[in-house]
This record gives sequence, structure tokens and C-alpha cells, in this order.
Amino acid sequence: VVELTVALHHVFDTPKDKLIWDVGHQSYPHKILTGRKDKIRTLRQGSGLSGFTKRSESEFDPFGAAHSSTSISAGLGIATANKLSNKSDQVIAVIGDGAMSAGMAYEAMNNAGDSKTKMIVILNDNDMSIAKPVGAMKSYLAKIFSGKIYFSFRETVKMIISSFSKRFSKKAGKAEDFLRSAVTGGTLFNSLGFYYVGPIDGHDLDVLLPILKNAKESNHNGPILIHIKTQKGKGYSFAEKSDDKYHGVTKFDVQTGVQQKSTTKAPAFTKVFANTLIEHAKKDSKIVGITAAMPSGTGMDAFSKVFPDRTFDVGIAEQHAVTFAAGLATEGYKPYAAIYSTFLQRAYDQVVHDVAIQCLPVRFAIDRAGLVGADGATHAGAFDITYLSTLPNFIVMAASDEAELVRMVNT
Repeated sequence: VVELTVALHHVFDTPKDKLIWDVGHQSYPHKILTGRKDKIRTLRQGSGLSGFTKRSESEFDPFGAAHSSTSISAGLGIATANKLSNKSDQVIAVIGDGAMSAGMAYEAMNNAGDSKTKMIVILNDNDMSIAKPVGAMKSYLAKIFSGKIYFSFRETVKMIISSFSKRFSKKAGKAEDFLRSAVTGGTLFNSLGFYYVGPIDGHDLDVLLPILKNAKESNHNGPILIHIKTQKGKGYSFAEKSDDKYHGVTKFDVQTGVQQKSTTKAPAFTKVFANTLIEHAKKDSKIVGITAAMPSGTGMDAFSKVFPDRTFDVGIAEQHAVTFAAGLATEGYKPYAAIYSTFLQRAYDQVVHDVAIQCLPVRFAIDRAGLVGADGATHAGAFDITYLSTLPNFIVMAASDEAELVRMVNT
């Protein structure tokens, strides 16, 4: 998002205008451009810069984020506060296509569209899951549909149509939405009450700059969603080829792309868990694995290679993952929900209501428990023993070593 970051800071008056980054992994260029360039080498180190946006770190970080899908909700809250205070400051939330798989994002969009609060959401789509590749015509049409001339024409037509019957006006509005969606996409977002623009090339400043300016100056009464297509690691060949390896990046050799990671002779708990579960699953066809968009971090990637039909990656949707596991358990299956401790917090109600109270045999393999170092307080698994030990029908176990972990999986 280098080009997008430069464009945003060029068009908008931050920190007066509020720029919110979802999760925060993509905020490194933002940190460099907002007075933290000299400290960037301290990223994710003790007393150094956070790997995420952090309110206490800079006035350019209006909202802290490390867990996904919070940006639209936070942005809507800030935009609503602006409206109540009669302030004209802009609010921009940048969210990735992965984070859009979480229900919270849609809850926020549903509320934003209904409230007709002015804010800008930028969907950074670096996968092929939402839209087809961007073409020149798509970018051209996006410029047209986000421009002042189109908005003025649209408002004039609305005024004329308003003199006709309500039924005719309603049908005309639907026809306009249908036409715009047909040539640009975005039917879902239009249905949620957003004015959709895109998809556009997120690496082309000649396209980005005018569209962002149009959105800033727009007199549209409601939220706007700008859909950009980007490539992870654009411009750095190693990152382009292995984008998943540069998600939360550590120090690396620029020439070779090799990241400097500490090594240990003892096998990681994640690997021990995965290998043990695989051996059990070979003997028991009822064992299934569930992950919420973290297969490599929980060992479910190894499990999926052996049992692809019995592995379920539900995306960034921990709440759904837990209740999905509960549903499997009601039919005699033995679900292992492998979720990071910090992310399981998001599904606490489901753990209580759908698993514990119903006494369903769901196994939670909770990874990254305890203090986790570089990711900081937002990712520390500091509360799991406390919040799970209070629940009925729960057995909570914490392995002291690899051998004990094997015995726990055997249980």
C-alpha cells in the first residue's frame, strides 16, 4: 500500500482528517511519512515502534488496531462524533479483503449505510476473491462515477424525478444503482448503503489521486467505498513470490529476502500438536480441524495436507468458527478449533453459549498463549486461563513441555 499511503497523505489533511488502518501491518509506510522514519528500525522491538497503529505513539494514529475488522466501526464512531460536533473533518478507513470476511465489518457497513454518515472506506483487495483484474475501462469509469460532474448531474436528475410519483422515483433510483453496479461491480456495497467506486489499480497514482480528491470533495450524503486492487509486496520480488512470509515482517536481508528468525533445537509446540493430531486422525475419521485464517500459525496447514476434506479454514471469523465446531460436535464429530489465544477472546460468547452450556465436546487448541514478544500487548494471550476456567464443563490444560502436550492431545 505504498502508493495508496502516499496518495492519502497527499490528498487529506492528517492528523486533522482521521486515517484509520485496519489491523496495522500495512501501516509501516504511514509511520515513515508521519515523523517516525528515524525510529523505523526499532519496529517490533522493546521500547521501539509498535508493529501496529497505536494512539499513544503518534497523533497520526487516531485509533489503535491489531485485531482485524475494527476500522469501519471505529471510523463510523469518529465520523458520527464529527457530525454531532458540526466538524467537517474527513474520516478514512482502510481495510483489506481478508478483514472483510469478518462479520463485524458488515455490521459496521450496515450501520454506516443506514445512518447516511459521511465517511470513506477504502477496500484494499490484494487477492482475487472479490473482483476480477482491473482494466483501463474500469479505472476510467471509476473516475467518471466519482467526479463532481456526475454527482451534480445525479442530483439534478433526482430533483426532476422527485416531482414524479414516489413509485417512479424509487424505480429510477434502483435503475441508476443497477447501471452503475453493472459497469463497475459493487452491488453488495450499494445494497448496504455505500456509494461504490472501483475497482481501480491501487498502484497507479494517476488513477488514485483524482478519485481520492473526488471522494474528499463529494457532496454525497452518505458513506463512500473505494475498491482498489493491489499486489502484496509490489516492487520487491521476494515478497511478491511469498507474500504470506512478509505478513508480520522481521529483520531480513534485502538482497536475498531471508528473514532473521531465532532457531531452537526443540520442536515448536505448534508442530508437536499438528503431528500428534494427524496420527490420531489417521485412526479416527471423526476428527476434524478448524482454523480462522491462521492455518500455518496453528498447525492446521500440516493437518490439511493429510486431511484436506476434514480441514476447515473459515476466514477471519472466530465467532463463526466456534459455533461451527459446536454444530459438528452435535453430530458426533470431534472438532479441534485451533485459534490464537488473543483471537479467541472475540468468540467468548460463543464459547459460553454454544459450547460450554451445551456441554459439547469441542477441543480448543489455543496457540500463542502467554506473552508473545514482538506483537505486543494486543496479541498477548494473557487472559485465556482466567476466562475459560470460570466456565462450566470445561477442562483447561496448559502443557509445560512437548511430551506433556502429546499426552494432552491423547486425552
